[in-house]
Amino acid sequence: MDAQFWHDRWQRRELGFHREHVNPLLRDHLSQLPLTAGQTVLVPLCGKTRDIAYLLSQGLQVVGVELSETAVRELFAELFADSDIEPQIQQYSNYIHYRVDHLSVFVGDFFAIQTEQVGSIDAVYDRAALVALPESMRRDYTAHLRKLTDAAPQLLITYEYDQTVIVGPPFSISHEEVRQHYASHFDIAKLFEAEVEGGMKGKTASTESVYLLRRRP
Repeated sequence: MDAQFWHDRWQRRELGFHREHVNPLLRDHLSQLPLTAGQTVLVPLCGKTRDIAYLLSQGLQVVGVELSETAVRELFAELFADSDIEPQIQQYSNYIHYRVDHLSVFVGDFFAIQTEQVGSIDAVYDRAALVALPESMRRDYTAHLRKLTDAAPQLLITYEYDQTVIVGPPFSISHEEVRQHYASHFDIAKLFEAEVEGGMKGKTASTESVYLLRRRP
């Protein structure tokens, strides 16, 4: 899977991964992150998720990283549709930076974004990043995310299903795989697990889980 895969999905409007409403699991579990108003949450591979609006409504600052500039333009257009606010846009060699008040989004390859760009991160909300990547990329992703955020605490949402029936994304990620990626640096607590109504894409049974990752002392 390469960058063109996601550019093509946005161009063809194959946006089954996008929800029109805030994810209820974010509403239910955001309080588990040790955050106070004014602190910063990183949302990797953010698309145009409505979850960003919810995080902003809680008084948090949000930093997003997204490959598709189409997604980012639509994100800002939808967030500020009722105002005259326009994002500041700056072009750099390997990314484009969109910014408005407490929202900052970097358009480009996640692996090319460095700590000096995103600044200090207090927590991570990963609903659609780890599950969007094939197995061959997930170890590099989790290592870069840890480095990028100085192992900030994380709220992680995953799915688990029989991947011989359908091919992701979203990909199936077991509890054991979460441990393989994160247990050496984080204490891992599963906050929630439930069957996905209708299964994964209506073809096979699936569970959805929420994890809280906290850096080991």
